[in-house]
Amino acid sequence: MPLLPPPSTATLPHLRLPLPLPHSLRLLHRASRHPRLLPAPAAASLPPPPPYALLPNQATGLVAASQANFMRVIVSSTAPGLEQHQGTDLLCVVRALLKKIRRRVLVGDRVLVGAVDWTDRRGMIEDVFERRSEVVDPPVANVDRLVVLFSLDQPQPEPATLTRFLVEAESTGIPFVLAFNKVELADDQIISYWRDRLKNWGYDPLFLSVDQRSGLSALEEMLEGQTTVVVGPSGVGKSSLINALRCNQNISEEDPIHQLLEQNSKWFGEQRVGPVSKKSGKGKHTTRHVSLLPIVDGGFLADTPGFNQPSLMKVTKRGLAETFPEIRKMLEENESSGCLFNDCVHLGEHGCVVKGDWERYPYYLQLLDEIKIRESFQLRTFGTKREGDVRYKTGAMGVKQAEPRLQLKKHRRVSRKKLNQSILDEMDSDMDDLDDDYQFGVSRRTSKR
Repeated sequence: MPLLPPPSTATLPHLRLPLPLPHSLRLLHRASRHPRLLPAPAAASLPPPPPYALLPNQATGLVAASQANFMRVIVSSTAPGLEQHQGTDLLCVVRALLKKIRRRVLVGDRVLVGAVDWTDRRGMIEDVFERRSEVVDPPVANVDRLVVLFSLDQPQPEPATLTRFLVEAESTGIPFVLAFNKVELADDQIISYWRDRLKNWGYDPLFLSVDQRSGLSALEEMLEGQTTVVVGPSGVGKSSLINALRCNQNISEEDPIHQLLEQNSKWFGEQRVGPVSKKSGKGKHTTRHVSLLPIVDGGFLADTPGFNQPSLMKVTKRGLAETFPEIRKMLEENESSGCLFNDCVHLGEHGCVVKGDWERYPYYLQLLDEIKIRESFQLRTFGTKREGDVRYKTGAMGVKQAEPRLQLKKHRRVSRKKLNQSILDEMDSDMDDLDDDYQFGVSRRTSKR
């Protein structure tokens, strides 16, 4: 059964060319120069209005799920006299202007909904309020904590993949916890091995078993009353963990979320889980959409699709070192002297205090090469232009309003489809050139033999 109805119904891998994936191209224009997430501009987003300022056909709420062109919004406040609709879920579309000015609506956003039909429970998202934080992989806003979940077996953890997830989590600046599931499938020796290994990396992971309901109490205390995103590869048990954390919870009838649960129990029922592939030993994609699921004390858990290669679109060449605790520790130990050059990227430069005698240094070098290629590709594609796609006009009572910025000497903006296609064409050209160089090198080595 589809999550959202249609509108007519109710090991170190070898990366020869680590260029951005096509599905990540839409994020290229928003890549930051600093690895930490920047707050949204004050002019681009405003705090939620008080209830007395809302019209009868307006409401504010939380985006609980997104699928195709539709959003599920849980109503948090309404105009006076319509309090009975608080906790109701609305099926909404996004206003076209928000798409034109590239203000993307994410799961977890606090939004203003207009043109509300309280009978059919439909509306249109007109504005997005200011965000506390944002995660790119998966796209979720206003996140308080991340849970990076891996399993000790079925599938076994791969150090390269684990490193990418940890770098992605570090780059957000959001507190996170690393957890290993399926401890019942591993012996004490394997558990001790990974505990000691992760300690050398600078992490203190949790070990738990969702099937046996062991080790969950410490995690429950961390997540109480927060919006938490669970990320990890497919098959590690993310949906099973969410089901376990939400099992047998007593939500007060006075909580606005209680009405929503009563009206649409399927919407917040248990998440689908699937077996691990016997052929590949890896998980299958069971969760296909990002959604927020309510827990006790007003908190939410975000169930997200599994993916094996985070994009690292927020990580820059100069900021990559900050995402490795080993490098941070070396810099702290040599704080008095430090690296000789401020722009040192720790490749053995003269005066660099970061040595290459730690386990994950090869992964650091590989990720650094990947980011260099991506940034070079960005520079060729987008140049150094920093002008935004939005301009602001001061309207009535000094309120700033956003509108799309037209390019000079053009009456229409270049569509995202054409822009992405031009990027793909250039990437294909780069791929062909590298393949030719590779074949030429092979032929030369063969002829010399």
